[in-house]
Order: sequence, then C-alpha cells, then structure tokens
Amino acid sequence: MKYSFILVLLLVSGSAATAQETSSLDLPARSMAQGTWDLGLFGGGGKELGYPSDTRYVYAGGRVGLILTKEHFSGWGRGNFEWAIDLMPLYTVLTPAKTTYGGSFRPAVWIWNFTSGEKVAPYAAVAGGILFSTGDLPPGDTSWVNFTPEVALGANVFLKPRSALRVEGAYVHHSNAGLGARNPGYNAALFLTVGYSWFRGGG
Repeated sequence: MKYSFILVLLLVSGSAATAQETSSLDLPARSMAQGTWDLGLFGGGGKELGYPSDTRYVYAGGRVGLILTKEHFSGWGRGNFEWAIDLMPLYTVLTPAKTTYGGSFRPAVWIWNFTSGEKVAPYAAVAGGILFSTGDLPPGDTSWVNFTPEVALGANVFLKPRSALRVEGAYVHHSNAGLGARNPGYNAALFLTVGYSWFRGGG
C-alpha cells in the first residue's frame, strides 16, 4: 500500500509538471485562433531615409484586428491571416523648419501571423492609410492630405496567454497622389513601433 501510494503520487506530480510545461508552449497558436480579436495600443518613431533625411516622426494609437482564417501550411510557415485597422490620433512630423501635427487612419492592415513558435509569433504585413495634417507635408505648395502605404515585419512576444508585447519595423511611403500642386513626397521612412496587444474571443 505504501509503495502504491508513492507511485500514484509520483505519477500525479509528473502529470502536473508536464501540464505546466505544456501550458507555456504554443502560446501563439492557442492565443490567435480564428475569430480572435486583436486589441492593442502602440507608439513609436521614425526617420526619413530619403530626402530630406533630417525629417523625424512620432506617433501613437490603437489597433483593432480580427483573425479571419484557421492556420494554414506547416512548419515555420504555419500561420493565419488577420485584417486590422489602426487609428493614430497622434502623428507628428518634425522638420528643421517646423513641426506639423496630424492624425492617421489605416483601414487596411493585412497581416500573416506565423504561429508555429512557442512564445513568439513573427508576422509580415502590408498596409494602406491616410494622413491628415495641420499643414502641408512636405512643407511648401503640397497638400495637408497624404497617403501612407507601408510594408512591415514584426513579432508578437507572448508574456502570458492572450497577451503579447509587439515590436515592429516598417518601411513607409508618404505621397499626396497629386492632390497638391507639388508631390515631392517623403519617399522612404523607417518606423519602429512598440506596443501591447490583447487577444480576445475566438476558438
């Protein structure tokens, strides 16, 4: 009887340890199932790589996304598709001449989440948005409305189930698409974003 009790105790302890270990794995796949809402806050800054290279950016906002598909493919490429919308009430452009304030809306942020990792879910994204500013950008006879297509690479780092730190680098283009008399644009900006996301609902 004594030895049977010890054996049962060891089996229960081993099962509990295994369950605890398993619970820390596959956080992306368990947190980002089809139908899950991605709710996040973020902020960041950027620098113009083209002309004029002394232009800087500061921005902050929020994201609402929805994971639309189940996981597809296998291995490192396993993942799902998400459609998100970003709203940035703070979008500041700093030039040597002056600082211009604005806000941006990105209605189309298309994301492929790579969900095969244990705690980190890298992603690739393309996005299209629009920037409204208090003055013409770039300064001059241009336009206070600019379009902001971008491509991005990032990762959701899960600190616990359904909560993740988001880090992203993006290449952003600014253009008024002929809305102003001139359209020199800010052709190549590099943005670095840090945020936090909560994943709610879903399977």
